[in-house]
Amino acid sequence: MKRIKNILPLDYEAVRRSKTHWDNIAKPLNSLGLLEKAVMQIAGITGDENVNIDKRYVVIMCADNGVVAEGVTQTGSEVTAIVADAISNGTSNISRMAYTFNTETIAVDIGMNTDSENKRIIRKKIAYGTNNIMKEPAMTVSQAERAISAGIDIVSELKTKDVKIIVTGEMGIGNTTTSSALSSVMLDIEAERVTGKGAGLDAEGILHKIEVIKNAIKRSNPDRNNPLELLSELGGYDIAGMTGLFLGGAIYRVPVIIDGIISAVSALIAYKICPAVRDFMLCSHVSREPAGRMILDALNLKPLINAELCLGEGTGGILLIPLLDSALSVYNSSHKFENLPMERYVEF
Repeated sequence: MKRIKNILPLDYEAVRRSKTHWDNIAKPLNSLGLLEKAVMQIAGITGDENVNIDKRYVVIMCADNGVVAEGVTQTGSEVTAIVADAISNGTSNISRMAYTFNTETIAVDIGMNTDSENKRIIRKKIAYGTNNIMKEPAMTVSQAERAISAGIDIVSELKTKDVKIIVTGEMGIGNTTTSSALSSVMLDIEAERVTGKGAGLDAEGILHKIEVIKNAIKRSNPDRNNPLELLSELGGYDIAGMTGLFLGGAIYRVPVIIDGIISAVSALIAYKICPAVRDFMLCSHVSREPAGRMILDALNLKPLINAELCLGEGTGGILLIPLLDSALSVYNSSHKFENLPMERYVEF
């Protein structure tokens, strides 16, 4: 956690050079909108206007949540390990999408209930799942800090492999309950407005889920301005690990992509720990979960995709990669005004 002190602002001179580069391309100014801004942001993160994202990873934090015992999910906790195994074997949803976009996937056991025999799963286990948040804190503050540090460590390790961009992902049955509880507290909005059906609940199931969340918040009465207390009381190891990924991106100057609601909650916690980290986040899409837009608004971030996605695993975040690739094909290879018999556009 001490490494957070090493976070420096964006390199705004590199941002300026990137802006100049865009304006020299033969097209109307700013006509690629948020994609231009994303490329300029990456230039500011890396300090280099020659933007390159050819080495990219999806990091999927896998963990179990004790609140599943309250019947807030359609499936049991055993599914977490099944999907983590599929991710590592390349057969999961995110694995196939990542393969399409020439992106590596990494499954991290940061808090699953079981120990997988799959050697491809990266072991960073803090504990065998969290406690039931309706009855007791999910974890200790020390465990929350260790999970965050594990996420930071992963970015550090990937940096040695010359990683250029990271997509955040998660797998953990019950984590829409923990993320909705955290959203309710951080946004100071009643649980009814931020809670959705997750992987699939009927109307009665959603009402029960809301009641569990309200009871968990009442039990813990956490300080919404104390992110570590919030994590320890209501969070999950997957959320804490992704919080570390966002902080690590800022420390090691690697752009990190926000996926859906659970990833966005982690991003907001990271922001509460260190506001400067927001400049190192790229926002992919707005989740279909009720709190999706609210969390992004709290971060003052604009999503590039609005496709009603809510699958998780990083499947929304990975879709930003081909958009960035398309923008960079223009940025790096398109014709310039100086090579054409046409006048430059001017900004009014």
